Amino acid sequence: MQPSYEEKTEKFSMIRKKPHHVPPHLHNAIELVYVTKGELELGVGYELYHMEKGDFAVVFPDLIHHYQVFSKESNEVYQIYASLELSGPFMALLQKKCPENPVIKKENLPYEIKNSLECLISGEKVNEIVGQAYLQIILYQCNNMLQFIEKDRVGSNDLIYSVMTYLLSHFQEELTLGSVAEALGINKFALSKVFSGIFHTNFNQYLNEIRLNYASSLLENTDRRITDIYLEAGFESQRTFNRAFQQKYGRTPSEYRKTWWGK
Repeated sequence: MQPSYEEKTEKFSMIRKKPHHVPPHLHNAIELVYVTKGELELGVGYELYHMEKGDFAVVFPDLIHHYQVFSKESNEVYQIYASLELSGPFMALLQKKCPENPVIKKENLPYEIKNSLECLISGEKVNEIVGQAYLQIILYQCNNMLQFIEKDRVGSNDLIYSVMTYLLSHFQEELTLGSVAEALGINKFALSKVFSGIFHTNFNQYLNEIRLNYASSLLENTDRRITDIYLEAGFESQRTFNRAFQQKYGRTPSEYRKTWWGK
């Protein structure tokens, strides 16, 4: 499942993936993003940033962010997650501030950051000590290059946390914009503005993203029947589920499962 809030437990980890639409979420780790093929959109708070091959971004802990992919070309990105405790002298900065613009374009990327990233993704297993060393090199360069603002200026407030937490807990139920607004004690038009202004989508699209990420995780990691999966994910019918799934992933749920397990 792709939760709205992720508690990262490993101190240093890295994944290579083909990026796709990921709904707004947040976690307690530093996230480094390095695009090695294609392009994507990184959303942080109210802003959306375009990234292409060779571009780099740093997402500070506890900031709402999401990914969108519009290109039909092949895409590849490395995402590196590091615990705040590995940041050393930069911990206070990471806790209180965030970059005004988290993206450094390829042509402006310092050699020290590019070299550190290339070493990290070279294929060799990186232990925590080595990861910490490269992380602090990267953060040092970011500290010199980027402009920083207070975190509360990027839209990470209590209302947004409440919305995300509620949807994470109740997405398997029948939900409407009105019912969620009533449960949270706010006006539904104000709630609608949260989705358009912060999440860059509408209520139904965001809810579907959470449900589809949950369903795709079950397809990847279990052999449960698709009829059980779509119901558990909160979809009313298999037809609705199949249509939404194919629109997001470009294949049916059965085809998607086969790409993972050949089942």
